Amino acid sequence: MPSADIGGIATRYETAGSGPPLLMYAPGGFNAVVEGWSTLGSYAKIKLLDHLPKAFTCIMFDRRECGQSGGRVERVTWAHYVAQGKGLLDHLGIARAHLMGGCMGCSPVAAFAVTHPKMVAGIVLYWPVGGAKYRMSSHRRFAEHLGFVASEGLDAVVALARREGKPFGADPRGGPWASVIKRDAAFAAAFGKQNPDEYKRICEGMRDALFDRDTAPGAAPEALMRLDIPACIVPGHDEAHATSAARYLEECLPRAEYWDAPVAQQTEDATSPRIIEFLQKTKT
Repeated sequence: MPSADIGGIATRYETAGSGPPLLMYAPGGFNAVVEGWSTLGSYAKIKLLDHLPKAFTCIMFDRRECGQSGGRVERVTWAHYVAQGKGLLDHLGIARAHLMGGCMGCSPVAAFAVTHPKMVAGIVLYWPVGGAKYRMSSHRRFAEHLGFVASEGLDAVVALARREGKPFGADPRGGPWASVIKRDAAFAAAFGKQNPDEYKRICEGMRDALFDRDTAPGAAPEALMRLDIPACIVPGHDEAHATSAARYLEECLPRAEYWDAPVAQQTEDATSPRIIEFLQKTKT
C-alpha cells in the first residue's frame, strides 16, 4: 500500500472508490488502522466499505503510532492527529473533503473541523468515544504502562513489544509506541535509551491532553459551537462510547443531525444509506 511522509512520519494509506473525497479516521483506539473499518465489531456488521466507495473516494490511513505508520516519542495531542490527516489531504492535492471518524477517530475529526473549517464539507461521527468510564479506563491504561516502565525499565518495554507485538489497547504495558517498536528496529533501539523521567512526563502530558474530560474529547465546546459545518452523529452505547458523549456533540454542534437509533437498529441496510444521504446533501 502507498505511504506518505507527513512531518517526518510515514503514513500508510489506501484509497477506494470514486466521487467526492471522504477522509476517514479509523476506529480501534490505539490500533486505528485501515482494516478496522472492515474487521472491528460494529464496523464488520455494517460493512461501510461495501457501500461508501460507490459514492465517495474513501481515503483511509493508519493513524500515527498505529499499524504500518510510523511515530515519534512526543506529547501527542489531538492536534498531532489533525496534522497527519491534513498532511495526507495535502499530499493528495485535496483542498476540501468530507471527514468521518469512528470510535476514537471522532475526536480528531472534531478537532480538524475546528482547526481547518474551510477544508471540511461535513463530518460524520460514528460511535464517538467518551464518558466518565472511558476517561478513567484511558488513564488506567497509561498508569499500567508507566507502572511497568517504573518496575522493569524501558528496555523491558522494547522486549515486550518486539516479542508480543500487541498494540497499547490490547496490552497497556507496551505503551503508545508499541506498534512502532515492533516494526522499526532503529526506533526500538532509540526508545530504550531515553531518559525514563522525561519519558514519564511525556506520557503523562499525552494522557492529560487526550483524555481531559468526562465527555467526548477532541475540541473545546466553545469552539464546536462556532462551527458552521453539517455533522451527522451516530451514537454508541457502551463503556467506551457513552451515549452521553454523542448527545454532548449534538448539543455543541449547531448543524448536527443526531440519528436517534438504538445500536440494534444500526444495521447494514440502515446505516450506510443514512450516512451517504447525509454526505450527499453537503458539497465539497
